[in-house]
Amino acid sequence: MTETPTRRGPWIVNASRQVYDNKWIQVSEHDVTNPGGKPGLYGVCHVKGLAVGVVPVDADGHVWLVGQHRFPGDYYSWELPEGGGDMAVAPIESARRELKEETGLTAAGWQELLRLDFSNAITDEIGIGFLAWDLTIGEPEPDDDESIEIRRLPFGEALDMAMDGGIRDAFSQLMLMKVDILGRRGMLPEPVARALGYMGKAIAARRGRR
Repeated sequence: MTETPTRRGPWIVNASRQVYDNKWIQVSEHDVTNPGGKPGLYGVCHVKGLAVGVVPVDADGHVWLVGQHRFPGDYYSWELPEGGGDMAVAPIESARRELKEETGLTAAGWQELLRLDFSNAITDEIGIGFLAWDLTIGEPEPDDDESIEIRRLPFGEALDMAMDGGIRDAFSQLMLMKVDILGRRGMLPEPVARALGYMGKAIAARRGRR
């Protein structure tokens, strides 16, 4: 427990203590003076790993989803390939590993897609999403605690699932929507733009920048 007052922006942290710790997360409580000058209690969940996600796109314009039961919400979830990475490892290497483990896919083409914070009022978890293409199919290598179903479908159908609630996972929704936005703006890598039917927009965008 620490009791030396420190500042976090407009907050004053008067004391801090760790209340829970395991391999994946650490929960701390902070006695604070809030920006309005009143005393309060703030709980923070520190996530020890980096979240990585992948939008794998093949030459036919299809993507891969993985289905699994999510313990916290007790429901079955369709998502893009995602997982946790060691903070000491390059994010793209963790993304390569997760893609292979969950789908069996490897990719020759990679591009960072987005970076985001998850529930930043209560946790410091960070996510990095990648676009992957030029895919090679192999055998999945799931972890012992994973029971995963794999589904290949057209990108447009996956995007519809993100829009209508068929995909509830926020990370997956944002990655799919980002790909669509980049495609409409002519900003996707050429092989992906061609596969997903955005190639005309990419050509128009290049001409507009001349």
